[in-house]
Amino acid sequence: MSWRLAGTYLEVCNCEAICPCRRIDGKQGGRSTYGECTGALSWQIADGAVGELDVSGLRVVLAVWYSDDEPRSPWSWVLYLDERADEPQRAALEDVFAGRLGGTPLSQFPWAFKPSHLLAVVPCRIEIDHTPGKGWFRAGGSVSVQIAAPYDTQSPVTCIIPGHHRTGREVVAERLDVHDDHFDFSYSGRCGYETTFEYGSD
Repeated sequence: MSWRLAGTYLEVCNCEAICPCRRIDGKQGGRSTYGECTGALSWQIADGAVGELDVSGLRVVLAVWYSDDEPRSPWSWVLYLDERADEPQRAALEDVFAGRLGGTPLSQFPWAFKPSHLLAVVPCRIEIDHTPGKGWFRAGGSVSVQIAAPYDTQSPVTCIIPGHHRTGREVVAERLDVHDDHFDFSYSGRCGYETTFEYGSD
């Protein structure tokens, strides 16, 4: 199936800025700050289609966790899907973000190209504001993220999930809260990343 999604991206995790998972000055990243990474990722789809389905304007959030000390560090994740999507749109977005439709996720989504555990798929109200340097997002009553400010660095920083070929910016989170049936964590002052994305089946 041919598909394409493009828009804006914002993530926050419990690592200290600059997140050691990222490439800094083109140098490959490594182990997370505390050996376990837990966070929340968000996508605002500005333009998108999966087959004949138009998914433009829809939103997606992930809550994630992995340990560097588990073999191949499999990701455990909860997928939050925009409640405004109808059933076929939700199914299509689940297939894209789980990597079932192939394409760029198989080289950019660690939970798709590594062993992983999809714990739940939750349709809910998702609110996103990806204003540069002060973005925020919420997924139902379970996920809440607020950016405080950009992180002060002159080094180019890139992230695998939107793609190392895309420019972006490290930020610092004022708040990262995830409380659902699978995760329960809160952090302040930890790292984040903002950029654009474009994924596809080719």
